[in-house]
Amino acid sequence: MSTGNGDYKYPATGVECAHHVAVPPPQPFTKSLKTSLKETFFPDDPLRQFRNQPASRKFILGLQYLFPILEWGPRYSFQFLKADLISGITIASLAIPQGISYAKLANLPPILGLYSSFVPPLVYAMMGSSRDLAVGTVAVGSLLIASMLGSEVKANEHPQTYLHLAFLATFFAGVFQVSLGLLRLGFVVDFLSHATIVGFMGGAATVVCLQQLKGILGLDHFTHGTDIVSVMRSVFTQTHQWRWESGVLGCCFLFFLMLTKYFSKRRPKLFWVSAMAPLTSVILGSLLVYLTHAERHGVQVIGNLKKGLNPPSLSELPFGSPYLSTAIKIGIVTGIIALAEGIAVGRSFAMFKNYHIDGNKEMIAFGMMNIAGSCTSCYLTTGPFSRSAVNFNAGCKTAVSNIVMAMAVMITLLFLTPLFHYTPLVVLSSIIIAAMLGLIDYDAAIHLWKVDKFDFIVCMAAYIGVVFGSVEIGLVLAVAISLLRMVLFVARPRTMVLGNIPNSKIYRSVDQYPAASTVPGVLILEIDAPIYFANAGYLRERISRWIDEEEDKLKAAGESSLQYVILDMGAVGNIDTSGISMLEEVKKSMERSGLKVIHYLINLNLQIPSKNTRQN
Repeated sequence: MSTGNGDYKYPATGVECAHHVAVPPPQPFTKSLKTSLKETFFPDDPLRQFRNQPASRKFILGLQYLFPILEWGPRYSFQFLKADLISGITIASLAIPQGISYAKLANLPPILGLYSSFVPPLVYAMMGSSRDLAVGTVAVGSLLIASMLGSEVKANEHPQTYLHLAFLATFFAGVFQVSLGLLRLGFVVDFLSHATIVGFMGGAATVVCLQQLKGILGLDHFTHGTDIVSVMRSVFTQTHQWRWESGVLGCCFLFFLMLTKYFSKRRPKLFWVSAMAPLTSVILGSLLVYLTHAERHGVQVIGNLKKGLNPPSLSELPFGSPYLSTAIKIGIVTGIIALAEGIAVGRSFAMFKNYHIDGNKEMIAFGMMNIAGSCTSCYLTTGPFSRSAVNFNAGCKTAVSNIVMAMAVMITLLFLTPLFHYTPLVVLSSIIIAAMLGLIDYDAAIHLWKVDKFDFIVCMAAYIGVVFGSVEIGLVLAVAISLLRMVLFVARPRTMVLGNIPNSKIYRSVDQYPAASTVPGVLILEIDAPIYFANAGYLRERISRWIDEEEDKLKAAGESSLQYVILDMGAVGNIDTSGISMLEEVKKSMERSGLKVIHYLINLNLQIPSKNTRQN
């Protein structure tokens, strides 16, 4: 057996054979750099479809890439239209009350929730690649705007400034999203791990539910803080202002919404029951207030919603505002969160229907719809899970369901907005709470605990940070812990001692397989990660410690001293110059101690040579 990857002799076969593997020729630096950049930014090779195509065909393919509707539109059928019509009307019944509710959550005029369910879905229908995503405002994005923007400008003191900065933040969120898509930087979103998203969404949902106590209890004044301590203090220091009428009404509607959701889960074919429940609640609540004049007895209502389509707002974007840096920061944070949620939801439903969506293309679509939205009096939109789930269950076939939803919202804006005058705010609070409770994923957290304790810590850090600190603190804390874990994986790679599984030629970790036995006089170590400058020093010390521990163990047992150290480097995908120097130092150090070092650079079922072979 030899060191390195030049020769390898298979022992104990009766006939000795050697395989000579030539040293690979060095690759030109430019070629290596080009390959690395291509794998980093173009792993899906999006330009493959343009190869060997005439210029006219390339132009058509380019348009279809930017506007997928041009690809599937010519194949659209009447059967698809029937399915999308039903889906679009169904999600519109959910989008209208949710849009109004989430706009209130963001401390924005309620009509903006309807505006944001009109223009952005039309843009996404032309540019998006998901068939199932239903576009609209989301509670987490609304909460982020309310908390981050509200800390700089008070919505009740400077409503116009607050409104214009919300548009500006949406504009920068769109620019950031488009930039990520065009520069092929979609992997940035991957830094938000599944555990981070579970904890962050759960914490944000908890905070949103707590914020709705203002509407449920009919309070006029409420804390601007989002942490649980501030909310509870605000609630229990105003017990004399609680309105029982509002509380009873809120609890009744919340019970109704949760009951319909439970019923739809038990019978999935009746998904429309829970989908129609929010609009039904709005209608019933409005009728109840109108007939009983409950607004005179402490039940707060929406009030007037002006009729008409989205007014232009491009001229209202305050690029010269002293709060420009705040708007940019909010745009980046909300843009990343919106991308993470929208792409994750889109991929989930694409998996069910066995089709693929392009993450970078989705980023461009999200960004363009937010840029267009910021210019038409809309605020941040993405693909919320609840609305997309209804769209999926309703049997949508294409993104035309978003167009149908937008048309339904358009009709509402043109003719039906006066009907929402008597809608009680407590009903909107109940709708938000019912939607948010589904984002607190207990099962996912329990699964993380069972599978990976560190991921569970990341999840809980995000949750606790959001609930007891703020949305920004929870997000930064979770991302920081995730990055720390990634750095630790690189800087402190796993090494393990391998032993022989009885009655086999297979070698596995002696810690994981207690029955595995080590070979006397031979120490087999596996390095389970690439070797870089960041971990070379650690590996040097760790290998030395493994050797010292093995020698102490052999001395204590009265066995022969250590003769061979075998490094199984099958999991080492890359070694930089620091790693090569480290291995050379380890080899020289061990040879001075009378040990022989053997490197396995190919992952094999290790076969330890016999004594006669070992001496060659």
